[in-house]
Amino acid sequence: MSEQLAPMSADLEELNSRMERAVARGQLLESTAKNIRGLLAGATTDLYFRSVNQLADGCEWSELNDRFYKTLAFGTGGLRGRTIGKIVTAAERGDAREDERPQFPCVGTNAMNFFNINRATRGLVGYLHDCNARDKISAKPKIVIAHDPRFFSKEFAEVAAKVAAENGCDSCVFDGPRSVPELSFAVRYLKANAGIVITASHNPPYDNGYKVYFSDGAQVVEPHASGIIAKVNAITTESFAPLPKDRQGKVTTIGKDIDQAYMRRLETLILDPQVIREAKSLRIIYTPLHGTGSIIIKPMLTRLGFNFQVVPEQDRFDGRFPTVKSPNPENAEALTMAINLAQKRDADLVVATDPDCDRMGAAVRGKDGKMKLLTGNQIGSLLAWYRIKTLFDKGILNKQNAARAVIIKTFVTTDLQKAIADYYGLHCVETLTGFKYIGAKLGKYERTIPEQLRQNYVDLTEQQTRRLRLAHSSFCIFGGEESYGYSGADFVRDKDGNGAVIMFCEVAAYAKSRRQTVDELLDQIFATFGYFAEKNASLVFEGAEGANKIARLAESYSTHPFFEVLGSIVTSIKNFETQTIQDIEGDEIPKEKMSIFELEDRTRIAVRPSGTEPKIKYYLFAQLRPENGKFDSAELARVKAQVGEKLDRLWDCLQKDAESRLSDRSR
Repeated sequence: MSEQLAPMSADLEELNSRMERAVARGQLLESTAKNIRGLLAGATTDLYFRSVNQLADGCEWSELNDRFYKTLAFGTGGLRGRTIGKIVTAAERGDAREDERPQFPCVGTNAMNFFNINRATRGLVGYLHDCNARDKISAKPKIVIAHDPRFFSKEFAEVAAKVAAENGCDSCVFDGPRSVPELSFAVRYLKANAGIVITASHNPPYDNGYKVYFSDGAQVVEPHASGIIAKVNAITTESFAPLPKDRQGKVTTIGKDIDQAYMRRLETLILDPQVIREAKSLRIIYTPLHGTGSIIIKPMLTRLGFNFQVVPEQDRFDGRFPTVKSPNPENAEALTMAINLAQKRDADLVVATDPDCDRMGAAVRGKDGKMKLLTGNQIGSLLAWYRIKTLFDKGILNKQNAARAVIIKTFVTTDLQKAIADYYGLHCVETLTGFKYIGAKLGKYERTIPEQLRQNYVDLTEQQTRRLRLAHSSFCIFGGEESYGYSGADFVRDKDGNGAVIMFCEVAAYAKSRRQTVDELLDQIFATFGYFAEKNASLVFEGAEGANKIARLAESYSTHPFFEVLGSIVTSIKNFETQTIQDIEGDEIPKEKMSIFELEDRTRIAVRPSGTEPKIKYYLFAQLRPENGKFDSAELARVKAQVGEKLDRLWDCLQKDAESRLSDRSR
């Protein structure tokens, strides 16, 4: 941070006058002017003033509105926002060249910067102190901090550790970039009170974020979420008085020891090592997309005996993500280099993880010899089917204990996974979008085990915890969401790209050992359970005006729901914001702005605003089941075309309807 003195009051008065005139002309929002005044009043550096002043000089009112129209709210997942403005000011650029990352992050109350990292950390630490006081614990709270390779991630992690220590909290900070799932594992392994990851997942390079985990290794849920949010949002300045040195916390560096402990657990995800030995000809291409996946996945694939190669150009940390338009394994373009290498090396499988390595995407060589991208729903269904089937083959699951086994999926994930669970006699538990809800279920299943049997649960082996869950609670075989997030065990309480790569490579090895492609294995599942297809789409609206459009659209689906779509009658409407909805275990689903419409032909439409990006998301589901036991190959081909065409028509219809809703002010 710049240490120059704050500007003279005359300069502030002149800026304030210009802002008042801009507000009067309707160029600047009143909330923007208020937040600018608040930030400058508590500033200990002139960096903020110089940035705001330059934007005001240039009449960049839209940029100021985007940066200041609100204070970046600490939500249930933490913080996420721009860390580099659309316009980079000279003060922010500092000593950096035009082609380099700015020296300082974006100035603004609605941006990811030191101001908001400071607020978030002080609020979190304050809440942890309150918890310790309530539970009569005299020890200092402890947090684990990880970061990805994004711009300012390392600096934000260092600020978080410093602020935590000065407020009486011990911090364990990784010695370099690490993945989200490893942070989740480390929180429980080190018996910490909470965890922080500085990451914006697969967002564009100009974004960053701050995710909070609680002592169970999962992202915070109620009641802790509201408690932390209240603490953070009550803090309006970054000024604070550090505790006396003897009451401050320690900052400790962690690294390879945690890596090794985590990898020992990951090894237990392999259900049948024999299929890997039988599929030595399986060739894999892996790309970490400039992110943290390479740290764990490369040594794990080597340890397990897989034949793999990494895309060299993408096997280095780089917050610009220069080889892709977006470092998102959900997008076909992000896998282009890996697929090209797979073609050159005649590989069977491509796997890719995003920068914080909680998501995994995949492409497989089809029976026609071409590489084919799989959707998150297809990957998850293959993993769920294989893991359930193999656990039955191994005798771990049987008819007697199957009712204690579950798979967990989100409401907006394919119903194929529900059909697979039903076939094998398992329960399929559905949650809201966000892996924190799956993590919360894993925590619940642990707590359901009698207390005397689950002492030191985190230190027990995977076999020991599995026996306890099957005997006394619920054994989660697989958890997944359509947005390329998967979990195969409860030693990580979040989606795990490291584990997903390992599990999916085993599925590919299984197919190879049977002289099948993964594509053929998926068709075998469709032929047996029915053809289920999904289309995920979104409408993007950026900035302050965009946020208003998203809110209006979401509200309109609640107040003016569909009753008929493409000639099919809506038979059921679930409004997760206004209705009380319970899952199959009797747990009440938290309130959320989401509506799901079910049609008479089993088509489903789900609509919800994104919690992390400026968009409203649409999830479309269609299916056809075999009438006579099983689809043959010709039937399956016809059904695929029929269902695909229907989903395209449905999305066209929804886009036109959204335009109408936004233009009709009465809705």
